[in-house]
Amino acid sequence: MTASHHRIRARHTATTVTVYQAYPPAIGLPAARDQAFPAAWRRDRMTWVKPSFLWMMYRCGWATKEGQETVLAIEITREGFDWALAHAELSHYAAGVHPDRTTWRRSLRRAPARVQWDPERDLHLNPLPYRSLQLGLSGEAARRYADEWTVSVRDVTPLAREIHARVRAGQDDAATALLPRETPYDPGALRSAPLAGPG
Repeated sequence: MTASHHRIRARHTATTVTVYQAYPPAIGLPAARDQAFPAAWRRDRMTWVKPSFLWMMYRCGWATKEGQETVLAIEITREGFDWALAHAELSHYAAGVHPDRTTWRRSLRRAPARVQWDPERDLHLNPLPYRSLQLGLSGEAARRYADEWTVSVRDVTPLAREIHARVRAGQDDAATALLPRETPYDPGALRSAPLAGPG
C-alpha cells in the first residue's frame, strides 16, 4: 500500500478545510442562507462529510438524487477537522491496524468519528485507483461540527449542475477547469490508525 493510496485531498487554507454534503432543499437552502444548520438538522445522528467534490457528485448523482438536491460546501476549521481525525476509528476492521475485531468494535463504539476510504472518482464518476476520505461525525463530533467548527456554508448546486452540463456536452477540459482545486492535506498530530485504512 502506498502512502498516496489513502491520502486526504481537500480544498484547504491555513485555517480551514472545505467538506461537502448534500441535503434536501428544506435543509440545504436554510443552511446556506443562515450560515447555520436549521433545527431540522439532527445533531443526534451520524453525519458524513466528504472533502472530495467529485466523490460527492458520485454520491448525489450531480445533485439529482432524491433528498440530495442541494449540495453544500461547508468550510470548517482545521482544528475541528484534525480533532475529528484524531478521535476517529476506521469504519471497517483492518488486520494489521487493529489487534483483533473485539478491540476494533470496542473502539468504534466509543469513537465520536469514523474514517471510511472509498475509491476516488474521475470527472465521469468512474472509480480511480486510490481512495477518498469520508468522515462520519456523531455525538460530540456532530455537535461541534454544527455549532463550533463551521465557518461558512455555500450552496454549490449551481456549480455542480454547470460542471455536469459541460461533462454531458463532452467539454471535459472546461468542466475540469471549474472543479474546486483539491490538494493533499496533512493533518496535525494524530494517531495513524484511521489513516492507514484497508486496501
